[in-house]
Amino acid sequence: MRRPWRLDLRMARYLLAQKAKRRTHFPFVTMLEPLEACNLRCAGCGRVREYAAVMDRRLAGDACLEAVHASGAPIVSISGGEPLLHAEIAAIARAIIEERRFVYLCTNGLLLGETLDRFRPSPYLSFVVHLDGTEAVHDRVTARPGTYRTAIAGIRQAIARGFRVSTNTTLFRGSDVEDLHRLFSTLTAFGVEGLMVSPGYAYRDATDQGFFLDRQESIEVFRRVLDPAKGYRFYNNPLYLDFLRGERDVDCAAWTTVTYTVLGWRKPCYVLADEHVEDVQELLNPALWAAYGPGRDRRCANCMMHSSFEGASILEAFSRPRDLLTVAREERRG
Repeated sequence: MRRPWRLDLRMARYLLAQKAKRRTHFPFVTMLEPLEACNLRCAGCGRVREYAAVMDRRLAGDACLEAVHASGAPIVSISGGEPLLHAEIAAIARAIIEERRFVYLCTNGLLLGETLDRFRPSPYLSFVVHLDGTEAVHDRVTARPGTYRTAIAGIRQAIARGFRVSTNTTLFRGSDVEDLHRLFSTLTAFGVEGLMVSPGYAYRDATDQGFFLDRQESIEVFRRVLDPAKGYRFYNNPLYLDFLRGERDVDCAAWTTVTYTVLGWRKPCYVLADEHVEDVQELLNPALWAAYGPGRDRRCANCMMHSSFEGASILEAFSRPRDLLTVAREERRG
């Protein structure tokens, strides 16, 4: 399975349109969190603690669409929390898809198999299942036996029923490279569309700060994980993968992924929430970003997350024809 050509075409047209308008700060992706409640308490996640006081809140469908419209991005990543716990999640996804926006519904997979009947396969919909290793590793990270097998069963059911499925894997201190390669081989054999990877980030509310990699540690482990000889199909663009391997330097462009939650827009970014605001334009003000990013805010020193740096690599490619050709070639590969 490969991702739809219309996604790449839509993104190219969108980026060219923003450039024609001389916009320097605009979102690629709306990160929509219609709830923060989750059925797991994973070691590397701070969301369930950060939003502990509002775990009972749910965004209504109209509020979700208003946020999507305010951002204007062609891609909407629905996360949380566990979005499949939201009673209206299928209707929310369907309404966004009807506008020809691409939806990536991020899930831990525990409810995937039992909720598939609420969705219809579409080139505009992809389930993104989070897996941090094979069974022993993943169940340890999630602190619940059986999570790996349940998620894998959901992935296989979804693919068999014609749904697009990709996966997301976060690397932490102590990540087992060989185990990750076994995981990637298994998922590739199942026919997932692609494998997304990102280093973990030390959320203030995460329980174990020693769980996270610093920047140099991230580079060292990604050089091993992203071994080209393995031939895995990674969903991340090749320029971002070069950045993870320390072969390319890009600056933070966290404004390419704006995040809307039950409290409003996270300011400044998906990782940091110094406040929540009602107007997304506050996140797109160039003056804001003079204060954030590596070298500007100490909290950003070790961040290499795709929500901040993958968009930056794409923007750089548009000013370097050779890089743009590399992206285009790799996106269409295999």
